[in-house]
Amino acid sequence: MAYHFDCDTEAVPRAAGVHDVQITGRWQALHGAPLGSYALAAGVRALGRQMVHPEPLAVSAHFLRPVEVGPAEVRTEIVRTGRRMATGEAHVWQGGKERLRAVATFTDFAEMNGRTATFEDPPRLPPPGECVDPLAGVTMPGGMTLLDRVEFRMAGRPGWLGGAPGGTPSCDFWMRFRDGREPDALALVFLWDVMAPMVLEIGEAPSTTLEATVHIRGVPAPGWLACRVATSHVTGGLCEEDMDIWDSRGRLVAQSRQLTLLR
Repeated sequence: MAYHFDCDTEAVPRAAGVHDVQITGRWQALHGAPLGSYALAAGVRALGRQMVHPEPLAVSAHFLRPVEVGPAEVRTEIVRTGRRMATGEAHVWQGGKERLRAVATFTDFAEMNGRTATFEDPPRLPPPGECVDPLAGVTMPGGMTLLDRVEFRMAGRPGWLGGAPGGTPSCDFWMRFRDGREPDALALVFLWDVMAPMVLEIGEAPSTTLEATVHIRGVPAPGWLACRVATSHVTGGLCEEDMDIWDSRGRLVAQSRQLTLLR
């Protein structure tokens, strides 16, 4: 089966270090444009074609301009290749302008066998089947096609969806692809940004991501992903948003932090 995420992040090599990508309208968020992390995943996938190690480990991205529906070009460069890790850059261009720039380190998680310890538990959520679909019966903007691709489950509906922000910019929830595609390391490069911004719970409009860092901590097991997202500080119209993601076995598989600008 051809899944939408795989089709829409496909990077076709055209020349050495140059790949063609088609940015589709299937991943549009509240702002009515394709989600930046979708274009980031396409760029990281293109870069991964040149890496000797299979999975992204750490990705740092600067979002310079919004991406648009249409053809894009990914320019990649290998910076360093080592025995356990390799690092490169991916630059996504559209219309003669650079839209985002990312530095990514790749590894092979099958060979990561060092010490493991955890000091924080996953979200204490009811099983997905006992949670509510927060968007059931809710009319969202017509161009928000992302909701056709990713589904969520929560213990209760967030206040901002009902026009009454709760005042606490944090949330625990489940998520997965609607079409049955199982999560993997590349999917985590995208999924950290699919939840609505937490500043909606303090009455702010959606924010714009300026920079983000994503740490992949392991290849996730099949099934729902348990997530915790929160904003702790808003200063001068800027805020951070942190997300931790656990897989269906209760293992931490990704962490992200993004710096956003309030609109």
